[in-house]
Amino acid sequence: MVGEAEKRRRAPHLGPERRRPLILDAALEVFAAKGYSGTTMQSVADAAGVTKPVVYDCFANRDELLLALLAREEQHLVITIVGALPADPSIGTPEEHVRDGLTAFLAAVAKQPQSWRIVFGAQYGAAPVVAERVRAARAFLVESLRLTLLKSLPDVTDPDANLPVLAELLAAMTEACARMLVNDATDRTPAELAGTVSQVVAGGFGNV
Repeated sequence: MVGEAEKRRRAPHLGPERRRPLILDAALEVFAAKGYSGTTMQSVADAAGVTKPVVYDCFANRDELLLALLAREEQHLVITIVGALPADPSIGTPEEHVRDGLTAFLAAVAKQPQSWRIVFGAQYGAAPVVAERVRAARAFLVESLRLTLLKSLPDVTDPDANLPVLAELLAAMTEACARMLVNDATDRTPAELAGTVSQVVAGGFGNV
């Protein structure tokens, strides 16, 4: 195995563009383990097996590093959200849509817990520009749910007023389930969590 000293000696042979993905991989591990407040450029350098100047060659500061990491991990978020939405919300019931879509979404979360810890963790204690990036990603989720509910609940009373509320409630339940999974706060499976949320939707959303 290559020792830490040997890895550090090799670092200069890679330019910033080739080094950036490796730094981001290391940052993902550090942020997931220590959160925003516990992460430093030095800790990322240590995890990557390089010197701190090498990290600064790739990213000007910690916020720029986290923004780049979020941009990369958000691709997983967007793909997961889009993939979990029903192909035709007019077919089937809201309960079925939530059960099937949330099961797919939470299964993806469970497979990539580090990515989701980054998204959740960046909401607290991070610089405003970082937190804003996370809020924008969440807004995408809420709007996607609103559009789905618009087709799933064609007879809902006052849709302009009620659908945004329902979408926000569903997003909050989705986030809560995802947090439980990535924080090991539940022994329930994605399908079981989705089943519980879908029952809540069936009992309440249809009566709005």
